[in-house]
Amino acid sequence: MVHLRDTLRQVAVRVAREAGELVETTRRSAVRDVSTKSSATDPVTAGDRAAERLIRDRLAELRPGEPVLGEEEGGAVAVDGVRWVVDPIDGTVNYLYGFPWYSVSVAAQLDGITVAGAVVEPASGRVWSAARDGGATLDGQPLRASAVEDLELTLVATGFAYRPERRASQIEVVRNVLTRVRDIRRTGSAALDLCMVGAGWVDAYFEAGLNPWDWAAGSLIAEEAGAVVELPGTGELGDAVLAAAPGVAAQLRKLLIEAGV
Repeated sequence: MVHLRDTLRQVAVRVAREAGELVETTRRSAVRDVSTKSSATDPVTAGDRAAERLIRDRLAELRPGEPVLGEEEGGAVAVDGVRWVVDPIDGTVNYLYGFPWYSVSVAAQLDGITVAGAVVEPASGRVWSAARDGGATLDGQPLRASAVEDLELTLVATGFAYRPERRASQIEVVRNVLTRVRDIRRTGSAALDLCMVGAGWVDAYFEAGLNPWDWAAGSLIAEEAGAVVELPGTGELGDAVLAAAPGVAAQLRKLLIEAGV
Protein backbone atom coordinates (compact mmCIF):
# COMPACT_ATOMS: atom_id res chain seq x y z
CA MET A 1 0.00 0.00 0.00
CA VAL A 2 2.82 2.44 0.88
CA HIS A 3 4.48 1.73 -2.45
CA LEU A 4 1.22 2.46 -4.28
CA ARG A 5 0.78 5.77 -2.46
CA ASP A 6 4.34 6.81 -3.24
CA THR A 7 3.88 5.87 -6.88
CA LEU A 8 0.64 7.85 -7.10
CA ARG A 9 2.37 10.83 -5.50
CA GLN A 10 5.14 10.72 -8.06
CA VAL A 11 2.62 10.54 -10.90
CA ALA A 12 0.63 13.43 -9.44
CA VAL A 13 3.75 15.59 -9.21
CA ARG A 14 4.89 14.72 -12.71
CA VAL A 15 1.53 15.39 -14.35
CA ALA A 16 0.85 18.58 -12.36
CA ARG A 17 4.28 19.94 -13.30
CA GLU A 18 3.69 19.31 -16.98
CA ALA A 19 0.27 20.94 -16.83
CA GLY A 20 1.75 23.85 -14.89
CA GLU A 21 4.32 24.47 -17.59
CA LEU A 22 1.58 24.49 -20.24
CA VAL A 23 -0.59 26.83 -18.17
CA GLU A 24 2.22 29.33 -17.71
CA THR A 25 3.70 29.31 -21.20
CA THR A 26 0.31 29.73 -22.87
CA ARG A 27 -1.27 32.20 -20.43
CA ARG A 28 -1.19 35.31 -22.64
CA SER A 29 -2.96 33.57 -25.51
CA ALA A 30 -5.17 31.35 -23.36
CA VAL A 31 -6.88 34.23 -21.54
CA ARG A 32 -8.10 35.68 -24.84
CA ASP A 33 -10.52 32.74 -25.13
CA VAL A 34 -12.79 33.04 -22.10
CA SER A 35 -16.29 31.71 -21.42
CA THR A 36 -18.30 31.43 -18.20
CA LYS A 37 -19.87 28.66 -16.12
CA SER A 38 -22.05 29.12 -13.03
CA SER A 39 -22.24 32.92 -13.34
CA ALA A 40 -20.80 35.84 -15.28
CA THR A 41 -17.99 36.07 -12.72
CA ASP A 42 -17.05 32.37 -12.98
CA PRO A 43 -14.69 32.17 -15.97
CA VAL A 44 -13.09 29.30 -17.83
CA THR A 45 -10.20 29.96 -20.19
CA ALA A 46 -8.59 28.04 -23.01
CA GLY A 47 -5.79 27.41 -20.52
CA ASP A 48 -8.16 25.52 -18.20
CA ARG A 49 -9.40 23.34 -21.04
CA ALA A 50 -5.95 22.65 -22.51
CA ALA A 51 -4.43 21.82 -19.12
CA GLU A 52 -7.19 19.38 -18.23
CA ARG A 53 -6.86 17.68 -21.59
CA LEU A 54 -3.09 17.31 -21.03
CA ILE A 55 -3.66 15.90 -17.54
CA ARG A 56 -6.19 13.37 -18.81
CA ASP A 57 -3.93 12.31 -21.66
CA ARG A 58 -0.89 11.87 -19.43
CA LEU A 59 -2.83 9.94 -16.78
CA ALA A 60 -4.18 7.66 -19.50
CA GLU A 61 -0.57 6.90 -20.47
CA LEU A 62 0.86 6.56 -16.96
CA ARG A 63 -2.14 4.99 -15.18
CA PRO A 64 -4.27 3.41 -17.92
CA GLY A 65 -7.83 2.51 -17.05
CA GLU A 66 -8.11 4.70 -13.93
CA PRO A 67 -11.02 7.15 -14.10
CA VAL A 68 -10.65 10.91 -13.84
CA LEU A 69 -12.97 13.50 -12.32
CA GLY A 70 -12.11 17.00 -13.52
CA GLU A 71 -13.52 20.48 -13.20
CA GLU A 72 -13.94 21.16 -16.91
CA GLU A 73 -14.88 17.76 -18.35
CA GLY A 74 -16.56 16.09 -15.40
CA GLY A 75 -16.07 12.35 -15.37
CA ALA A 76 -16.31 9.39 -13.05
CA VAL A 77 -18.33 9.76 -9.86
CA ALA A 78 -17.77 6.17 -8.72
CA VAL A 79 -15.26 5.97 -5.89
CA ASP A 80 -14.24 2.30 -5.92
CA GLY A 81 -10.55 1.75 -6.58
CA VAL A 82 -8.19 4.50 -7.73
CA ARG A 83 -9.75 7.68 -9.08
CA TRP A 84 -7.98 10.90 -10.08
CA VAL A 85 -9.50 14.25 -9.13
CA VAL A 86 -8.03 17.20 -10.97
CA ASP A 87 -8.36 20.97 -11.18
CA PRO A 88 -6.43 22.26 -14.21
CA ILE A 89 -6.35 25.83 -12.88
CA ASP A 90 -7.49 26.58 -9.36
CA GLY A 91 -7.72 30.35 -9.18
CA THR A 92 -8.83 31.04 -12.75
CA VAL A 93 -9.76 34.66 -12.00
CA ASN A 94 -6.21 35.26 -10.73
CA TYR A 95 -4.87 33.56 -13.86
CA LEU A 96 -7.07 35.73 -16.05
CA TYR A 97 -5.75 38.91 -14.44
CA GLY A 98 -2.12 37.81 -14.25
CA PHE A 99 -2.19 37.74 -10.45
CA PRO A 100 0.43 35.03 -9.75
CA TRP A 101 -1.54 32.95 -7.23
CA TYR A 102 -3.12 30.06 -9.10
CA SER A 103 -2.35 26.39 -9.24
CA VAL A 104 -2.73 23.00 -10.88
CA SER A 105 -4.12 20.37 -8.51
CA VAL A 106 -3.88 16.61 -9.11
CA ALA A 107 -5.01 14.07 -6.52
CA ALA A 108 -5.34 10.30 -6.40
CA GLN A 109 -8.13 8.83 -4.32
CA LEU A 110 -8.46 5.21 -3.25
CA ASP A 111 -12.05 4.16 -2.51
CA GLY A 112 -12.99 7.82 -2.16
CA ILE A 113 -10.15 8.84 0.19
CA THR A 114 -7.27 10.98 -1.07
CA VAL A 115 -4.02 9.04 -0.71
CA ALA A 116 -1.66 11.20 -2.82
CA GLY A 117 -1.67 14.62 -4.36
CA ALA A 118 0.29 17.50 -5.80
CA VAL A 119 -0.37 21.21 -6.14
CA VAL A 120 1.91 23.12 -8.50
CA GLU A 121 2.18 26.90 -8.76
CA PRO A 122 2.85 27.67 -12.44
CA ALA A 123 4.01 31.26 -11.84
CA SER A 124 6.69 30.32 -9.28
CA GLY A 125 7.30 26.66 -10.10
CA ARG A 126 6.79 25.63 -6.46
CA VAL A 127 5.60 22.07 -5.92
CA TRP A 128 3.54 20.98 -2.93
CA SER A 129 2.86 17.27 -2.49
CA ALA A 130 1.85 14.59 -0.02
CA ALA A 131 1.15 10.90 0.36
CA ARG A 132 -1.08 9.57 3.10
CA ASP A 133 1.09 8.53 6.06
CA GLY A 134 4.08 9.75 4.04
CA GLY A 135 4.22 13.42 5.02
CA ALA A 136 3.85 16.64 3.06
CA THR A 137 6.51 18.77 1.42
CA LEU A 138 7.09 22.02 -0.41
CA ASP A 139 9.88 21.62 -2.96
CA GLY A 140 11.07 18.60 -1.01
CA GLN A 141 11.13 20.31 2.40
CA PRO A 142 8.84 18.89 5.11
CA LEU A 143 5.82 20.95 6.12
CA ARG A 144 4.36 21.53 9.55
CA ALA A 145 1.18 23.37 10.50
CA SER A 146 1.47 26.23 12.98
CA ALA A 147 1.54 25.82 16.77
CA VAL A 148 -0.94 28.63 17.52
CA GLU A 149 -3.32 27.93 20.40
CA ASP A 150 -5.09 31.27 20.83
CA LEU A 151 -8.06 31.89 18.56
CA GLU A 152 -7.52 35.65 18.77
CA LEU A 153 -4.04 35.18 17.28
CA THR A 154 -5.25 32.95 14.44
CA LEU A 155 -4.75 34.10 10.85
CA VAL A 156 -7.60 32.62 8.82
CA ALA A 157 -7.93 32.20 5.06
CA THR A 158 -11.27 31.81 3.32
CA GLY A 159 -12.95 32.15 -0.06
CA PHE A 160 -16.26 33.11 -1.62
CA ALA A 161 -18.64 31.50 -4.06
CA TYR A 162 -19.43 32.99 -7.47
CA ARG A 163 -23.20 33.23 -6.98
CA PRO A 164 -24.31 36.48 -5.28
CA GLU A 165 -26.83 34.80 -2.99
CA ARG A 166 -24.19 32.42 -1.62
CA ARG A 167 -21.73 35.26 -1.18
CA ALA A 168 -24.24 37.20 0.89
CA SER A 169 -24.40 34.42 3.49
CA GLN A 170 -20.62 33.94 3.41
CA ILE A 171 -20.08 37.65 4.11
CA GLU A 172 -22.24 37.33 7.22
CA VAL A 173 -20.07 34.44 8.43
CA VAL A 174 -16.89 36.44 7.87
CA ARG A 175 -18.38 39.46 9.65
CA ASN A 176 -18.94 37.31 12.74
CA VAL A 177 -15.56 35.60 12.56
CA LEU A 178 -13.38 38.65 11.85
CA THR A 179 -13.73 40.20 15.30
CA ARG A 180 -12.65 36.96 16.98
CA VAL A 181 -9.44 36.16 15.06
CA ARG A 182 -6.22 37.95 14.15
CA ASP A 183 -7.29 38.66 10.56
CA ILE A 184 -8.78 37.19 7.39
CA ARG A 185 -7.01 36.47 4.11
CA ARG A 186 -8.69 35.79 0.74
CA THR A 187 -6.29 34.65 -1.98
CA GLY A 188 -8.58 33.11 -4.61
CA SER A 189 -7.21 29.55 -4.71
CA ALA A 190 -8.64 26.96 -2.33
CA ALA A 191 -5.90 24.46 -3.14
CA LEU A 192 -3.18 26.94 -2.22
CA ASP A 193 -5.04 28.11 0.89
CA LEU A 194 -4.98 24.51 2.13
CA CYS A 195 -1.28 24.24 1.31
CA MET A 196 -0.65 27.45 3.25
CA VAL A 197 -2.22 25.87 6.34
CA GLY A 198 0.21 22.99 5.96
CA ALA A 199 3.14 25.41 5.74
CA GLY A 200 1.99 27.52 8.67
CA TRP A 201 1.68 30.59 6.42
CA VAL A 202 -1.87 30.87 7.74
CA ASP A 203 -3.21 29.13 10.81
CA ALA A 204 -6.52 27.98 9.37
CA TYR A 205 -8.78 27.94 6.33
CA PHE A 206 -12.49 27.42 5.85
CA GLU A 207 -14.85 27.66 2.92
CA ALA A 208 -18.30 26.33 2.06
CA GLY A 209 -19.57 25.15 -1.30
CA LEU A 210 -16.36 23.76 -2.77
CA ASN A 211 -16.14 20.90 -5.24
CA PRO A 212 -13.93 17.82 -4.74
CA TRP A 213 -11.32 19.05 -7.22
CA ASP A 214 -10.88 22.23 -5.16
CA TRP A 215 -9.79 20.40 -2.00
CA ALA A 216 -8.74 16.86 -3.00
CA ALA A 217 -4.97 17.44 -3.10
CA GLY A 218 -4.63 20.44 -0.82
CA SER A 219 -6.56 18.87 2.06
CA LEU A 220 -4.17 15.92 2.17
CA ILE A 221 -1.17 18.27 2.16
CA ALA A 222 -2.61 20.16 5.13
CA GLU A 223 -3.51 16.95 6.96
CA GLU A 224 -0.12 15.33 6.43
CA ALA A 225 1.48 18.52 7.78
CA GLY A 226 -0.40 18.01 11.03
CA ALA A 227 -3.48 20.18 10.51
CA VAL A 228 -6.93 19.07 11.60
CA VAL A 229 -9.01 18.68 8.43
CA GLU A 230 -12.76 18.31 8.02
CA LEU A 231 -14.23 17.71 4.58
CA PRO A 232 -17.81 18.18 3.35
CA GLY A 233 -20.19 15.75 4.97
CA THR A 234 -17.73 14.49 7.58
CA GLY A 235 -18.47 16.79 10.52
CA GLU A 236 -20.70 19.50 11.88
CA LEU A 237 -19.92 22.05 9.18
CA GLY A 238 -22.17 20.72 6.41
CA ASP A 239 -20.65 21.34 2.99
CA ALA A 240 -17.74 23.39 4.35
CA VAL A 241 -14.05 22.50 4.36
CA LEU A 242 -12.00 23.30 7.46
CA ALA A 243 -8.25 22.95 7.90
CA ALA A 244 -6.72 24.33 11.06
CA ALA A 245 -3.73 24.13 13.34
CA PRO A 246 -4.49 21.53 16.05
CA GLY A 247 -4.33 24.10 18.83
CA VAL A 248 -7.24 26.15 17.48
CA ALA A 249 -9.27 23.67 15.42
CA ALA A 250 -11.94 23.01 18.05
CA GLN A 251 -12.27 26.70 18.94
CA LEU A 252 -12.59 27.72 15.30
CA ARG A 253 -15.10 24.96 14.52
CA LYS A 254 -17.29 26.17 17.39
CA LEU A 255 -17.01 29.80 16.19
CA LEU A 256 -17.93 28.84 12.64
CA ILE A 257 -21.01 26.95 13.79
CA GLU A 258 -22.05 29.94 15.89
CA ALA A 259 -21.41 32.22 12.87
CA GLY A 260 -23.75 30.18 10.70
CA VAL A 261 -21.54 27.96 8.56
